[in-house]
Amino acid sequence: MNLPTWLQVVLREGLNLLPLLATLLHLALALAVTLHALLTRRDVSTTVAWIGLAWLTPVVGALLYLLLGVNRIQRAGVALGMKAAWQREHQRAQGGAPAIGAAAGPDAPCTPALAGINRLARRTTGNALLAGNAVTPLIDGDQAYPAMLAAIAGARHSVTLATYIFDLDEVGSAFADALVLASRRGVAVRVLVDAVGGRYSRTRMVAHLRARGVTAAAFLPPRFPGLLAYANLRNHRKIMVVDGAQGFTGGMNIRAGHQLSLHTARPVRCLHFTVQGPVVADMQRAFAIDWAFSTGEALLGDTWFAAGKACGPVLARGVSDGPDGDIDHMRHVMLGALASAQRRVCIVTPYFLPDEVLLTTLQITALRGVAVDIVLPARSNLPLMDWAMRPQLGSLFHAGCRVHLSPPPFDHSKLFLVDDDWSLIGSTNWDARSLRLNFEYNLECHDAGLVKQLDVLVRQRLAQARTLDVALLDRQPLAGQLRDRLTGLLSPYL
Repeated sequence: MNLPTWLQVVLREGLNLLPLLATLLHLALALAVTLHALLTRRDVSTTVAWIGLAWLTPVVGALLYLLLGVNRIQRAGVALGMKAAWQREHQRAQGGAPAIGAAAGPDAPCTPALAGINRLARRTTGNALLAGNAVTPLIDGDQAYPAMLAAIAGARHSVTLATYIFDLDEVGSAFADALVLASRRGVAVRVLVDAVGGRYSRTRMVAHLRARGVTAAAFLPPRFPGLLAYANLRNHRKIMVVDGAQGFTGGMNIRAGHQLSLHTARPVRCLHFTVQGPVVADMQRAFAIDWAFSTGEALLGDTWFAAGKACGPVLARGVSDGPDGDIDHMRHVMLGALASAQRRVCIVTPYFLPDEVLLTTLQITALRGVAVDIVLPARSNLPLMDWAMRPQLGSLFHAGCRVHLSPPPFDHSKLFLVDDDWSLIGSTNWDARSLRLNFEYNLECHDAGLVKQLDVLVRQRLAQARTLDVALLDRQPLAGQLRDRLTGLLSPYL
């Protein structure tokens, strides 16, 4: 087919202009990324990394920044509105008394050694340290799941459940059945599953529950499903509250792999906790803000919140963290705890990619004479994380930190212990994704008895682990060292 001469000329000239147009597009996009990153991002290394990616990888870098580097969530207004509504509701229901766990409430007295971290966490989070809580560790799904299912079965008024992964497998089906039965007997049930985590299962749990009459929602469905595995701004929290009085939180998703007695192909160790006392109201508050953001429904009144009666010795504070109004809460608490450590620090985490400030603070803590033990999986479920982690370990060794690798099954537990009476439990990992990009929930606990229980679990891991040393890293082949260093450059994006 012969095209008219004029059309051939237009096409030829257009093709000649393509390189110029592509260059102009690249410059415009890279400049837009540079300006946006400079004006909105606070972390210097991450800002430089995104700007460099935008300029060095034409168009692709800008698209990645648009997908992964821009925080489109602004929940601060939702949170403020909800807090005001709860304050009014509690004052009405309790004759003018302040809301349970309200920021204006007084702190419970803590030991003089913990006064500094208490003051820091209070000023950072706005939450008081609450007395009278009971916190009990639940080891793996073998202990956690029966306790959670029993609580759902005994619920009289309400069940709220937020989780990152909710598989429709043997364990997930048991939870779904329990939630359906609770709903049918008149219990108000609300289930929130992260839209990305929910896709780990072929059958979507949210749709499955809705089809059976349970009110369920997905948190922030991504616009581009093809990038689900690496999407940011995810709800990584694990919170369940029954009748506003009994809570469960920690690091455990709902899937068969966490129940070791089932002998699945990919078993995963983890820790969860049952919580009772005044701090449960803060757990419910965190859920309710996420629920209101996702659905527009405000959870108010006695159906969802119960009077927090003292039932244990633990002083506890809820620490919400996320890439909006709560950004850096968790990081500040971690830094404050390291600065207050006098004798020892124990960290158990599945992923370890702290930023430069956290890494330096760990080194300084060890150089001060504090014993620092870090327990990591010998092999995680994400090889990129393992590779990127190794270049950081040398500086920790030289400062006197000890790094231990626990054998399979993969250990997904998250613990942070300082001295003999401070602990941090919840969903946060020691990496940028948890500390800057995802929504997390943790409990800061002041209690020697709880630390003693958790220390037993840490020592069990240490007894089974292999301690790394500098010589072992030095013997790594050059190809492996280069791979780890190159992967480490991706740490702001992992």
